[in-house]
Amino acid sequence: MDAPLRLRLDGDALVANYHVLARMSGAAACGAAVKANGYGLGATAVVERLAAAGCRDFFVASWAEAAVLAPLGVAVSVLHGVRDTDMALALNLPMVRPVLNSATQVARWRASGGGRCDVMVDTGMNRLGVSVAEVRAGLLDGVAVDTVMSHLACADEDSVVNVRQRAALIAVAPRVAATRLSLANSAGIALGADYAFDLTRPGLALYGGVPRGELAGRVAQVATPEAQILQRRVLRAGDSIGYNATFTAPGDMEVAILNIGYADGYWRGFTGRGAALAGGRRLPVLGRVSMDLTAIDVTRAPDLAEGDWLALDFDLTQAAAQSGLSPYELLVALGDRFDRYWVG
Repeated sequence: MDAPLRLRLDGDALVANYHVLARMSGAAACGAAVKANGYGLGATAVVERLAAAGCRDFFVASWAEAAVLAPLGVAVSVLHGVRDTDMALALNLPMVRPVLNSATQVARWRASGGGRCDVMVDTGMNRLGVSVAEVRAGLLDGVAVDTVMSHLACADEDSVVNVRQRAALIAVAPRVAATRLSLANSAGIALGADYAFDLTRPGLALYGGVPRGELAGRVAQVATPEAQILQRRVLRAGDSIGYNATFTAPGDMEVAILNIGYADGYWRGFTGRGAALAGGRRLPVLGRVSMDLTAIDVTRAPDLAEGDWLALDFDLTQAAAQSGLSPYELLVALGDRFDRYWVG
């Protein structure tokens, strides 16, 4: 059954974004973070397109996410490492490597006789990762490490923390017999060649997000929510609409009710700020966004009727400013009630 919500996904934009980031990565290989179901777009479809475009390294958060991608035959790294309960699966997915994050995980992987792995070194994020001191003390001696990676805490800012983290990774690298070093996420790529090392790991910018100004105008929007009109109605002057009557019509107005709300990731922060788009016309949101419904002003669009589809204005930079949420939150919150379809 067709849903009254759909997510239009631009495959050409996704691939073009990847090529931009790959060029900006210079001599380094350019991978792709596809955790959280490909940032909400659908991990399998994203990986298929990026693999065809030349991407060879993919990153997910969990082994459940890795198992979904295993049939595609691509190299996958599991960023959250490996728990006891993951071991049976981890030892039977030949193209998938854990990113070991603690001395306990390193010991577990050694004891299992596991093969090549990746390792996260904490250089200042203080989230996941083995410490620099542990590596210097020999924690990774004899471990078959493919990639030693770290994660920038402040790459979206011009911060001295970035310089410190880069220096820490360089300093610890000689203590590990690894094939590659990796530090840069999307924002890290924009910091320049000094941060690329051997492998970059973009996420947000692949999907059209702009974590640093250097990427503005260089990456394109990939995901656009579309909703169907459920009803067209008239507001008379003085009528209010929606919960708590936050909008009152200053005069007679034509209103359309869309089948989308905060249950779908179209948040209450768009109340009075968001808009739908139709034929070059921007149709403002009226009143409070509710769980399943959003009202828009269609006075300037007399041609629109029940059953018509409208795109929501979802430029990630602008939508983040309107909603008060980050572009990451906006993407991954696009829910299961959307039918997803790819163009290009």
